[in-house]
Order: sequence, then structure tokens, then C-alpha cells
Amino acid sequence: GGRKQCLSRLVINQNKFIYLYSLHSRVFFDSPGTLKPFAAVHCENMKTILSSETMDIPEGVEIKVKAKIIEVKGPRGTLTRNFKHLNLDFQLITDEETGKLKLKVDAWFGSRKTTAAIRTALSHVSNLITGVTQGFRYKMRFVYAHFPINASITNNNSAIEIRNFLGEKKVRKVDMLDGVTVVRSEKVKDELILDGNDIELVSRSCALINQKCHVKNKDIRKFLDGIYVSDKAKIEEEN
Repeated sequence: GGRKQCLSRLVINQNKFIYLYSLHSRVFFDSPGTLKPFAAVHCENMKTILSSETMDIPEGVEIKVKAKIIEVKGPRGTLTRNFKHLNLDFQLITDEETGKLKLKVDAWFGSRKTTAAIRTALSHVSNLITGVTQGFRYKMRFVYAHFPINASITNNNSAIEIRNFLGEKKVRKVDMLDGVTVVRSEKVKDELILDGNDIELVSRSCALINQKCHVKNKDIRKFLDGIYVSDKAKIEEEN
């Protein structure tokens, strides 16, 4: 066919030879009887020579970069993250105008996925900076129709025991991940507050609590009982 989106094209010349030109693989075939390749042109994905982005480092935060392992130190503590799985270069540079440090991420001869990973890596570092300066706070609410959910905080605010879920006698115990604390809210009824510096550990701790209270063998459209995340905020903003 004559459409641009066609992947292959058959042409019959005067000698009734069939030439197959594949737009996808850039391979030509000559066929007096059977198709045989007689020319091939290699086609590679387009790659950008250099893609780079920079990020400002706020005051009071110290960043160390070594072998794609980034360590961020701030008022609330220290967090590290490993980026060795990404084909990126991390380095600290000094801004010529302001004289402040910046984090620069480069991708040499990167594909579209590698180039997109630059912004992803900077977002992770931004979360590390927010964690050591402000901290992350997730709030969860108890949802029940008939049987009230009872929860008790144990092990110095690092574990929670859930009782009377759907009237069951089973005690559901959930241990928080490293650096995450859980407390009962003093202002709002049936609310949990989870605090921590690492956004991944805080959110995963919420997921563990939520997964412990899944309704089984019932219609979940009708039985909505459980413990769900209701709000996400920064610790310093609320205090």
C-alpha cells in the first residue's frame, strides 16, 4: 500500500522479480523464487549526546556524592540513596553567579528512558532534602460500620496492634519500618499519625497497616471497613 504507516512494501518489476522493502528493519529482499536478503542497513535509536539538569541545594543541607551514592545531611538527620542502577553521572558544582553549590546530573548518549531518569533522580534527591529538613507526616483514619476498630500503640511508638476488625478476635500486629513512629491523634477520633524522614519508609508503613485490614470473602463494595490514608503533609508545616 501507499500509506506512510505501512511497515513493508511489495514491488513487482517488469521481470516479475519481487522486492520486499521493510521500513521497520531496513532490509531489502530479492526473490526470483525465494526471498533472500541482498542489502541491509542498520537502524539504531536516536540518542542525545548530552542531557543534563541541575538542582539548587538549600542552606543547612549538606550533600555528599560518591560512586552514585548520595548522602544528604540536615537538621533532622541523614538519608542516603543508591543510584547505581541508573546510567547517570552525579557531581556537585558551584554556581558562578551566586557561589552556591548545585547538584548536576548528566546523561551521556542516553536514550529517551535514560534522559527521563534524570528528572526522576532529582525528584528522589528533593524528597531526601525535604525529609532531613521538614520530615513527612501521613495520617490514617479508621473506617467501620458496626464493629469499632481498636488500636493500641506498642514498642515505644514503633508498632501497632489492631483488634476487633469486623468483630474478629484475631490481633493484627504491624511493626513500623526503620525511623517511622506511629501515634494516636489527640484532636481527631480514630486517627493515626505516622512520622518519619524517609518518604518511602513512611508510605510503606502506611501500606502495611492498610494491607493488614483487607476484607476477605465479602463484597468490598459493601464492606468498606479498614484503615486508610487520609492526608499527607510535612511535619514542620503542621507544627
